Amino acid sequence: MKVTIIYGTDNGNTRDIATQIASEFDGKLIEISSANSSDFEDCDLLILGTSTCGYGDLQPDWDSRLSVLKEASLSGKKVALFGLGDQITYADTFVDAMGLLYDEVAEQGASVVGATPTTGYDFFSSLAVRDEKFVGLALDVDNQSSETDERITSWVAQLKAQEVLYQLES
Repeated sequence: MKVTIIYGTDNGNTRDIATQIASEFDGKLIEISSANSSDFEDCDLLILGTSTCGYGDLQPDWDSRLSVLKEASLSGKKVALFGLGDQITYADTFVDAMGLLYDEVAEQGASVVGATPTTGYDFFSSLAVRDEKFVGLALDVDNQSSETDERITSWVAQLKAQEVLYQLES
């Protein structure tokens, strides 16, 4: 399975998480600031990562390079998402940027995998919650750093299991 992880980072936290996830898949790691549209297409599983900035905004590199994502052909592509946020300080916009990326890839016909439960978090609202689940892996490295590794391990196992099921159905 060929996996590509594309991420945007400001202070390095998202890059660190992307690196950890890439090591679990032996995946290709690309910062959005240097990605081109073929990077989104040339893989079996595309993983996108972003932090939420300000009051629910995309990470600045994602915001300025969203057109590259929009140029990619994602119809039928399996996409997983992870997002970083601060559920205490920004309880009303927790991991909203992940929800914004979800909207973009879903609009392009991607098949989004890797939804996770909202239990264990303390927030008021999030654009990343659909059908009472996060659309991907939500992480708060500021307030719940002790749970980060376990959440990543569990999510990666979930993605690998979904890939196996997908291969059996094909």
